[in-house]
Amino acid sequence: MRAVLSKTVGGPSSLVVEEVLDPTPKAGEVVIEVKAVGINFPDTLIIEDKYQFRPERPFSPGGEVAGVVEAVGEGVKGVFKGDRVIAVPGWGGLVERIAVRAESLIKMPDGMGFEEAAGLVLTYGTAYYALKDRAKLQAGERLLVLGAAGGVGAAAVELGKAMGAQVTAAASTNDKVQFALELGADNGLIYPAGAMDKAAQKELSGELRLASGRDGPDVVFDGVGGDYAEPALRSMDWNGRYLVIGFPAGIPSFPLNLTLLKSVSVIGVFWGAAVARDPAGHAANMAELMAFWADGKIKPRVSRTFPLERAHQAIQALSDRTALGKIVVTVES
Repeated sequence: MRAVLSKTVGGPSSLVVEEVLDPTPKAGEVVIEVKAVGINFPDTLIIEDKYQFRPERPFSPGGEVAGVVEAVGEGVKGVFKGDRVIAVPGWGGLVERIAVRAESLIKMPDGMGFEEAAGLVLTYGTAYYALKDRAKLQAGERLLVLGAAGGVGAAAVELGKAMGAQVTAAASTNDKVQFALELGADNGLIYPAGAMDKAAQKELSGELRLASGRDGPDVVFDGVGGDYAEPALRSMDWNGRYLVIGFPAGIPSFPLNLTLLKSVSVIGVFWGAAVARDPAGHAANMAELMAFWADGKIKPRVSRTFPLERAHQAIQALSDRTALGKIVVTVES
């Protein structure tokens, strides 16, 4: 089968497509014929050894896949050849076939396409765990989403609205803010692109507070980091919850007195570890997400697709931060 491989540390251009041996299912595993692969920010990091995990090379990036069960290993119950499923292996997904643990599978609802399915679990799972379990977002609260047009940011906008919050979407261009407004955000704000000095950060803080209404947001969903983090923290209302999602603009640092003055909590969000530690909670969240999807409250927006042989271009497009919504690689065997 064909596989996209990281054989040396490097950016998307370092990836190669090669023929490798087909997988066979071990006990408790199934082999999925991959139809679509969601591209996510960790894919840009893992090939450069900048992610929390460093797989032994050669390995394939690609953290979430949708496809059809092709073979079933010994001892597997409740999963059958021909089932349409979603899997989140973390990496290894940019291949034509992949072996995964059967208990980790999520069955696709009727009517859901493979491209949509490949763009649902990781981003919406992260955003829902962050908003529901970590921030405990309540109906009527004010949610500020930084990076609101990216995959996880767009998911946070939709889920915030589904949970009854007032959502302010912040992004770096008018097109991105407009995209977030189309997803249902109540208000939008364009923030400066690139580095900001202290004066610019102070100005942005005031704009974020004003855009969120009253005394600023109750919850900040920060999937950007960098120079945007401190202004967002300064903009928050009393007892606010600041969600740390990711750092495409760089890892920020905060003056801790800001958290004291407003009784703000800074909360880390590591969805992958939470899934492993609380599988029952993860299963409940997935069931609720599928109910949101069935009710039309969430819908992954796949803005661009790439064939397997151009997977490096898909990862580059995400790395360049030009994507709106989800980027998906399609696989034709």
